[in-house]
Amino acid sequence: MNDTLTNFFSADFGSAAGPETALLALLLCFVIGHVVAWVYMWTHDGLSYSKMFTMSLLAMPVIVALVMILMAGNIVIAVGLLAVFTVVRFRNVLKDTRDTTFVLWSIVEGMAAGTMRFGIAVLGAVLISLVFIYLKVTAFGGRHRYDVVVNLQWRGDGDSLDTLQPILWRHSVRAQLAGHRLLDDRQDLSYRLSLRDPSRAGELLTDLRATDGVSGVHLFRREDESEV
Repeated sequence: MNDTLTNFFSADFGSAAGPETALLALLLCFVIGHVVAWVYMWTHDGLSYSKMFTMSLLAMPVIVALVMILMAGNIVIAVGLLAVFTVVRFRNVLKDTRDTTFVLWSIVEGMAAGTMRFGIAVLGAVLISLVFIYLKVTAFGGRHRYDVVVNLQWRGDGDSLDTLQPILWRHSVRAQLAGHRLLDDRQDLSYRLSLRDPSRAGELLTDLRATDGVSGVHLFRREDESEV
């Protein structure tokens, strides 16, 4: 059995490396992908956070490592892979970053099988499949920092914080000013809120709309936020 596996991988790696080295490289990239994704999650403060993009940050190093293993020591395969990327065109723009990752994975698998490097093709297919299954099972990349985003316009006299903060804290356990713009005669404010009871978000809107100086109140739930 061991001889069969050795023969299966021998044409793929030659003397420079073996399946154990390739597996180690892919697993190392899997770990490094976690570091990159975690840093992105912890440092991202904008309203356009994307779970799918975070998942892609983890999977992409593994796929790129597979590309480099495939091209290592073979200039013909390297040139051919570049030619494939040049030829491929998409009629529709892929809005989901994870879709682009799957397209890249499919191209690399096709190159591996087409160049008779079956061991790399099988190793990459199994390991990257496990990566995406892991991402699905663990819901990697998800974070729950807030429930809703409230956008409003303030025209009142005095400091908006003195008027709005008591209302926000009455309905939420955490409130963060996410956006502040000065318009002609008003301020445009956006708050990210972690509500005490998300089912009673309507009461928050009622209190804000009944406050003097507040207008144009809109509430956006976290799950409705578009991922860009």
